[in-house]
Amino acid sequence: MQLLTIHSRDHGGPLGVRLNDGVLDVAAAVEVLGGGPGTPPTGVMQLLGGGAGALATLHRYVDWAAPRAQEAGALRDESRLHFGPAVPHPQKIICVGLNYRQHAIETNLPIPTQPVLFNKFQNTLIAHGDAITVPADAEKLDYEVELTMVMGQQCKDVKREDALKNVFGYCIANDFSERTWQFATSQWLLGKSPDGFCPLGPYLVTADAVGDPQQLAMKTWVDGELRQDLGTWDMIFPCDELISFISHYITLEPGDIILTGTPQGVAMGYPKGQEPWVRRGQTMTLEIEKLGRLVNRVAG
Repeated sequence: MQLLTIHSRDHGGPLGVRLNDGVLDVAAAVEVLGGGPGTPPTGVMQLLGGGAGALATLHRYVDWAAPRAQEAGALRDESRLHFGPAVPHPQKIICVGLNYRQHAIETNLPIPTQPVLFNKFQNTLIAHGDAITVPADAEKLDYEVELTMVMGQQCKDVKREDALKNVFGYCIANDFSERTWQFATSQWLLGKSPDGFCPLGPYLVTADAVGDPQQLAMKTWVDGELRQDLGTWDMIFPCDELISFISHYITLEPGDIILTGTPQGVAMGYPKGQEPWVRRGQTMTLEIEKLGRLVNRVAG
């Protein structure tokens, strides 16, 4: 199932379900059609907090409401939608650095022996189609296509073989970065967490529709020029190992998101003096197999 957040003023937004003929606005459908076979969650965070039962209720409701949605005025034209972030209010945004072998090699950094963790904050979240407004002194802007895991239930100290059972679904993130700020000190935070530096979306795709997260092709284009082209099979620490490692130290909650690293091809990986930093006015298009395309422009 492909889910999305429809933009609203509170940054939460109603839940949308992508159908063949449009997007079902679940909140609008419930308002007009009623609960049908059972009232479903009407927002992404409500769905994530409701566990397997909430998702099952949503499935039943969508099957019932889909044939009635057009007449009820609850079917939206996706091309006209203003998206919200795929996960509007995660409690935690956990990021993994240098998690692709070829990316570590291109940046001349050692292959990590354990996951390198850092974080972003709520202020970084923007949606598919939003523009990124950067501070005036930003010079070395870089893109990073990342598979993002969205947790579906609480887990602590989970075994690796059980880890993926706790994943609700996956989406695309752009771990947008300013490299001068990132490496000005030993802490990466400043270069990773300015406002708007974590576009997330366009869809939240349920785990059953994705299958093996280690077999997904990934690409990035900047103004139509292909920059990144590899896949999740190059991860040093795969998704299940990351969840097990992180949950040993940090309790993961429903709605928490984990950005799992980026493959080779970032601007920072080019020869010194030839880095194709993202310029104001350029558009980044990030694609992950089965998850769609996340598109954002740098304002200016």
